[in-house]
Amino acid sequence: MKKRKTIDYSLYFVTDRGLSGGRATLDVVRAAVEGGVGCVQLREKACSTAEFIAQAAAIGGFLKSRGVPLFINDRLDVALAAGADGVHLGQKDMPLAMARAIAGRRLLIGVSAESVQDAVAAERGGADYVSASPIFATPTKTDTAPALGLEGLQAMRRRVNLPLIAIGGIHRGNAGEVIRGGADGVAVVSAIAAAAEPARAAQEILREIRNARQA
Repeated sequence: MKKRKTIDYSLYFVTDRGLSGGRATLDVVRAAVEGGVGCVQLREKACSTAEFIAQAAAIGGFLKSRGVPLFINDRLDVALAAGADGVHLGQKDMPLAMARAIAGRRLLIGVSAESVQDAVAAERGGADYVSASPIFATPTKTDTAPALGLEGLQAMRRRVNLPLIAIGGIHRGNAGEVIRGGADGVAVVSAIAAAAEPARAAQEILREIRNARQA
């Protein structure tokens, strides 16, 4: 059984090799962690399973040395094979109950919620955190539900007690208002992956998060 530890969900980086300008995903992750990222989710849609596992193991080894958890997007098999800390499931992925039955308590499980009902179901089903998705319209993913907006985030916050992570169109300019809207943390993709200086981008977003909490 994997021992549960306190997770800092304040700034959660979701990788995207297509946005990284040819840079190796591990290099972008290193820079993001240098900038203060507290969680990393490895998202791969096109590579082979073998490559996915190898990349997850390499990135996971680095993150473990920094005390930062690694989540795998969608793929429970990859998460287990690579010894990741958790898996993140969308509404069209493996059902939460099935994933928990397979993984037991070896993995943390996060679930994307596109509605209040999704969030409530995830909490009742034993998820470790809920990701409100998407908050704002985003070009990073085109198969998402309509944007929840801050009102949707606030409605979700009123109904669930789990850590609530906001994702979708979030960047330095709006991270603060998302935190003030009830999110425990923000997840970003392009705001770090596509940044010329990922470490600096992470630092600037984290500064906005901290300022919002102190306001």
